[in-house]
Amino acid sequence: IEYDDLDTAISKGDVTIVGPELNEKFLEVVKTQQLNPKAVAEVADTFKLIYTPFHGTGSRPVKEILKRIGFKNVLVVKEQDTEDGNFPTVKSPNPENKEGFTIAIEMAKENDVDVIIGTDPDCDRVGIVVRDADGVYRTLTGNQTGALLVEYILRSKQEQGTLPKDGVVIKTIVTTELAAEIAKSYGIETMNVFTGFKYIGEKMTEFAEKKNHTYLIGFEESYGYLIGTHARDKDGVVASMLIAEMAAYYKTKGMSLYEAMQEVYKKYGYFAEQTNAYTMPGKDGMERRASILAGLRDNKPVAVNGVNIAKTT
Repeated sequence: IEYDDLDTAISKGDVTIVGPELNEKFLEVVKTQQLNPKAVAEVADTFKLIYTPFHGTGSRPVKEILKRIGFKNVLVVKEQDTEDGNFPTVKSPNPENKEGFTIAIEMAKENDVDVIIGTDPDCDRVGIVVRDADGVYRTLTGNQTGALLVEYILRSKQEQGTLPKDGVVIKTIVTTELAAEIAKSYGIETMNVFTGFKYIGEKMTEFAEKKNHTYLIGFEESYGYLIGTHARDKDGVVASMLIAEMAAYYKTKGMSLYEAMQEVYKKYGYFAEQTNAYTMPGKDGMERRASILAGLRDNKPVAVNGVNIAKTT
């Protein structure tokens, strides 16, 4: 294998070092997705939120974008604001797990904070903790946060007269149908794709090529969201910015995000969700999984939990 040392490769033009100018372009395009900058300005002096990057890459861009859009009181979990792949303060740096927010929740209690935002180590997924009417801090699921964002984005665009008639919300097939109910109420189409953000990205590229739809938001129940067409994957930076702005917006209405979630349920109906994970380790596990899938292909079920199957593909 032929190779050069780094300095030689740079001098020959084979390697280009990405500099701060790319970070700047990224932050600029993320900032264009703001919907209600006046709401942030209205509550900036008193509104407080907590952010944790879970020892990951979100620390610099998320803190910077929140500062740029006007948040003045962003408290950061210092113990978790270190880029450390050993993740020393958590069992798992996963924003789906409430355990990771333990330090942040104690900080929130001490500082009268309404919302906590956490991004996973590579900053593509976002989890939030909100305070309910009794002062209890509760995690929202990816489905709930996604539904809140869909309602907030469509409502804001409708109020501002910028909601496109050909707008589309994209979600994966395992993601809540609550989002579809919300979109329907605004006259907006919802598209379902297979699990995996790459399928959302494929639709976005298709829209750009055919110019037949306007992408509004894509999300999946596993805490991934993308607003804007600057990427083809979930982006925790733009999602964190809009979640924070959304919390500020509802604050101007005298509501917390927890109360906003209850309003969504009252308006569109109550949707339950449950995730079950089954681990099948080792060689035996691989064989068992293969056997289960083969059985499903060879003997397609005619009903699931008493509900008849109309079509299989």
